[in-house]
Amino acid sequence: MKSKCINKLQLTLPALSVNESVARAIVSAFCAQLNPTIEELADIKCAVSEAVTNCIVHAYRETAGDIYISVRIFDTRTVRIEIKDKGCGIADIELVKTPLYTTDTTGERSGMGFAVMESFMDKMTVRSAVGKYTKVTLFKTLSPLEL
Repeated sequence: MKSKCINKLQLTLPALSVNESVARAIVSAFCAQLNPTIEELADIKCAVSEAVTNCIVHAYRETAGDIYISVRIFDTRTVRIEIKDKGCGIADIELVKTPLYTTDTTGERSGMGFAVMESFMDKMTVRSAVGKYTKVTLFKTLSPLEL
């Protein structure tokens, strides 16, 4: 049986560091309607934080731009979160997903963003086109409600 979307959220924020916490708070508040465990909600917050930070730090590289967030909740208690930018794109997705790899030359970034996202979510996909966009899609199926 195919799962059915029961609610959705669309959000656009400027790619400013102050908006990382805003995105995390809004997405987690939206997901709270499914009554997730504290750990599940913390996982979602952390993954969203990493994806949004990637947009802010890497996608626009000191230029203005927006972050597009789409959240869908399904009747199977699955949450799908898409975080997209229209920035510089990624030439080699597998390379940037390698733990400790970073394009940051200042030494301030650890290169663990994608590894962190993958570790907290059930599934993660990354699509990108150089000079056009990057879209990270995160999936998390929440545990069944206890009666």
